[in-house]
Amino acid sequence: MNDLNLRRAQLLSTYGVGGLLPDENASFMVASLDQWDTELLSRVPEPRLARALHVADLFLPSSSKRQGSVPVIRFPFIQSCGRCGRLGDLHSLKSKWNEPFCGFCKPKSALTPSRLIITCEDGHIDDFPYHFWVHGDYYASAPDDHQLTLKALGRTSSLGDMMVSCSCGRKRSLADAFAPGAFGPMRCSGRRLWLGGHSFAQKGCIKPPRTVQRGASNVWFPSISSVISIPPYSEALAKAVAQDAHILSEPEVLGPEGQFVIKATAKKHGSKFTPEQILAEVRRQFHGGDDDVPDMAELRRQEFEALMEGREDGPGRDFVCLPIDVDPSIQPLVTAVRRVTRLREVRALFGFTRLLAPSEDNPDVKTCVLSPENDRVNWLPAVENIGEGIFISLDRAQLQKWAEQPFVRSRKAQLDFNARAAAAQRKQKTTDVDIIKVAIHTLAHVLIDQLALDAGYPTSSIRERLYVDEDSAGMLIFTASADSAGSLGGLAAQADTEILAKVIVDGLRRLEWCSADPVCIESSGAGTDGRNLAACHNCVYLPETSCEHFNGSLDRGLLYGIGPDVDKGMCSAISWTSSIRGAIKLDDSLRVKVSDQAESINISSWESALELADARVLPLATALKDLHLPAPETGVDIGPSCEWVAELLWPAYGVAVVDGIDETRDSWLAIHNWKHFNIASVTPSEVAAVFTGKR
Repeated sequence: MNDLNLRRAQLLSTYGVGGLLPDENASFMVASLDQWDTELLSRVPEPRLARALHVADLFLPSSSKRQGSVPVIRFPFIQSCGRCGRLGDLHSLKSKWNEPFCGFCKPKSALTPSRLIITCEDGHIDDFPYHFWVHGDYYASAPDDHQLTLKALGRTSSLGDMMVSCSCGRKRSLADAFAPGAFGPMRCSGRRLWLGGHSFAQKGCIKPPRTVQRGASNVWFPSISSVISIPPYSEALAKAVAQDAHILSEPEVLGPEGQFVIKATAKKHGSKFTPEQILAEVRRQFHGGDDDVPDMAELRRQEFEALMEGREDGPGRDFVCLPIDVDPSIQPLVTAVRRVTRLREVRALFGFTRLLAPSEDNPDVKTCVLSPENDRVNWLPAVENIGEGIFISLDRAQLQKWAEQPFVRSRKAQLDFNARAAAAQRKQKTTDVDIIKVAIHTLAHVLIDQLALDAGYPTSSIRERLYVDEDSAGMLIFTASADSAGSLGGLAAQADTEILAKVIVDGLRRLEWCSADPVCIESSGAGTDGRNLAACHNCVYLPETSCEHFNGSLDRGLLYGIGPDVDKGMCSAISWTSSIRGAIKLDDSLRVKVSDQAESINISSWESALELADARVLPLATALKDLHLPAPETGVDIGPSCEWVAELLWPAYGVAVVDGIDETRDSWLAIHNWKHFNIASVTPSEVAAVFTGKR
């Protein structure tokens, strides 16, 4: 086996403890933390996060053999020979552990790990039971006397073409391996192989085993907690003390015999700090009492307060946050803006799940431990990233008032219904949806999507951090990486007063219409468990690395409104419509006034619409363009089965222009609150009046 070189961040996010690590024709599982050698690992100073996760230390995983190897075990145990087709472990195939070649073939043929494994929702994992799959409860003799082979029939590329045969004559294809209840009476083995072998299996697991491919993304979901280093923990003195936490956290340091340790620590840092300063910081960090251990919600509140307070630049500071004036065009919703020119994020892995990702919507998902219960280690793997960002604080009182409107309550009711249905199916508890958080989360996605165009960073490298509770509402849009590439300044520069206002306006205008509308905007449940409403890959979905909630809890309709409630969205109901939609007003000649920027975008959209418009609707469309109405979609299929066509359609406004009279179609449009007009009888002024609210 060749040495595997991984980035440190991958040992938290992709190939952490219990995860499967591929290597050419081999596959390995990262072993538990008690098997790691911490002597060569460096500490990550972040006492706030360590206390919240109830450990003493955070360590940076090794990135090279010189800094200590990460222990692994070979998994799956079952291998297959591509030449003779034999299935079995390395011993039964007469292979050495570090040279996986079939001992029955001449010349030797490389062995391939089984592509199928089984796991359950409690995180247990095991080899796919090929022998049970072929024989069921029937054993003619001892299982070791049966030689299994795996062959492809060569007819298709599906699992049904893969045939498992036994030397006793029995055989069965893998066609139903992924079916629910595929293993019938077979119970989960409860094996937790990453902890050290069969002895750590949990007996009596009642969760049904499920087949997965070993390279599937649902085999391992990390459970990660992160914090932003804030004063005073982001100061040079705090970091210096935290580096020697394993020594300075001992109670004896405070006594007379500890004076030597305090002086040695001060000397270690070039006498930048006096022994008195070191001692005071030791008391604050490690000996202030155990009754002030914060939870993750409290850590977020502390970060929100630090971001609002701000921090000037200075020597050795990892947190620099400068206040920026708020442009009047995005008030009163936006109450404060901060340019975060330097930040440090620490991320720690405290567990993992299988099959279901850890989230607020899956509160009962079991988190697997990283070390055995009888040999629990007092540290966790962590990485630190340096970056920059933009912090935006929103008016919580205004949002609360907006959330009490009937339109917003109806959106919340639909999301609550979807969450209850999903929880009932899994027999789990559910929590009420925080509709304000959904709206802020969606707005954060809109801004990330726009900032990726303006700031020069790829979308996958920009992340969100939401601050939403009973008293606060805000978001931190930031980028962070393990090197200086996370702080090039391009993102923080977008926090300038006029630039940020333009980013918000452009982002909201650009995603007001989705190429999947009206299907997207009318959705009653999208994404995993219906956690989203109006959201899809064509509009507000982001790469997995950017979103805190796995692209869940999103609803574009909350920002813009829908159909007859188009003026009830957060962007329209909180007095900033004039900036976003170009101050749509009607003068005496029914002409809509728009800003120059909105006009240029609208003209381009109209030109495309007129090219695609049917000849029967072209005169009406041309007249509507002259009135400066928003450009419509043309020739859109509508109806439950897309059986009708709308010649002109404005999904965000709930307006449709159709051809001819069809009672069934017109009734369907009315039921779904669409304002619809017939080409033959409508005038341009009647359509324009809808957009100005005068009809």
